[in-house]
Amino acid sequence: MASLRVLPSIDECLRAASLMPTLAGLRHSYLKLMVQRALTGVRKALIADEKGVDANRAAIVDAVAREVERSVAADEPALRPVVNATGVVLHTNLGRAILAESAIEAVEEAARSAVNLEYDLESGSRGDRDALVEDEICALTGAEAATVVNNNAAAVVLALNSLADGREVVVSRGEMIEIGGSFRLPDVMAKSGARLREVATTNRTHSRDYADAIGADTALLMKVHPSNYRVVGFTSDVTLKDLVEIGRERGIEVMEDLGSGALIDLGQFGLPREPIVSERVATGAGIVTFSGDKLLGGPQAGVIVGKRALIDRIKRNPLKRALRCDKLTLAALSATLRLYLRSADLASELPTLRFLGRSIGEIRSLAPRVRDILAERLGPEFKIEIVEASSAVGSGALPEQELPTVAVAVTHRAKSPNSIAAMFRRARIIGRIADDAFQLDLRTVENPAVFAVSFITD
Repeated sequence: MASLRVLPSIDECLRAASLMPTLAGLRHSYLKLMVQRALTGVRKALIADEKGVDANRAAIVDAVAREVERSVAADEPALRPVVNATGVVLHTNLGRAILAESAIEAVEEAARSAVNLEYDLESGSRGDRDALVEDEICALTGAEAATVVNNNAAAVVLALNSLADGREVVVSRGEMIEIGGSFRLPDVMAKSGARLREVATTNRTHSRDYADAIGADTALLMKVHPSNYRVVGFTSDVTLKDLVEIGRERGIEVMEDLGSGALIDLGQFGLPREPIVSERVATGAGIVTFSGDKLLGGPQAGVIVGKRALIDRIKRNPLKRALRCDKLTLAALSATLRLYLRSADLASELPTLRFLGRSIGEIRSLAPRVRDILAERLGPEFKIEIVEASSAVGSGALPEQELPTVAVAVTHRAKSPNSIAAMFRRARIIGRIADDAFQLDLRTVENPAVFAVSFITD
């Protein structure tokens, strides 16, 4: 490995970059950021002992200046569009649900203008931003009232803090879930100020477990939908109906973290039936929380629905202001909810449902065109095959459900699947590695032309 002592200082590189005519007039802070990024790249290359890296100090200064010039010319934002060819419909790392066109238009309109975010157009007085979506949410869920925050974890924290701060919340051990990024429900509950009271065992929970745990300090009974895992075998759990009955007998409300947030029966798309929010409300849950960017197919948001008295307490919590949604989120959510209420063909207008419901025949019809495009772009040294495969819903929704799909597999005698994946990433095409090959799953791709790009193959 070349010595890192040859690396020039940031100031040295800045002076060289500032002398380039194409970089003249740029703000010092911006130019410094570009220099720091370029130097970081050189540092990594030296550590990795990559070929072609000149360890001469003057050469490095020149290379950094040229890299800054290239980066400034490209002027790429950090958040960039990519092709999701992973087959994961709701890919958390790639932004989850793709918005419907009407939601995109609503966001654009809200971004370009002042809006009545908290302004009552009839009275001319201050309004409530929840009012922009509350009627639609209640119409779709049957709830008495609703409020919205920035994601479902925030919804859980806010609801628990509002209704159980300093008191006990009874939860089954079998529902102590961990979600993406090692984010655990017990930790979320602890931050809310509520005290977790675990009952039963991981695999078996009975009604008596909840009933025996209720005491003078019990504020809520809580149920968590296991959307991202399943416990199978010698198991038992308590239904929401039974839990509501226990709570009713003891004067305790039930809160359910439903997570994935299905507003309609997914069985019509050939998927297993997920709990529907309206059914949970009708069963008697006092509070139900769910995500906006999972099965609902909207923007990132956490929706809280339930009894008006409980929602009013949640809305009065000062923490609500810290977790509230901005105008762009509310614009997208409102447009998505209106689709549910008004569209005669929801699957054709909502990308999440469209991707989930695609037939294997439709997906297969894309494969020959994708194969031909890749063969033309990559050349004969790459082997390109059409293979049968499985897609996933993603984001913890329907974890056991595999969706039949068709993928295009790319292999090379001298290149590993990982190196091929890196090549495609440089073209902003994200696939997956399976069966010792790099695969492009076509379930989440609608236009084969996205593969007609110039690849970097070195």
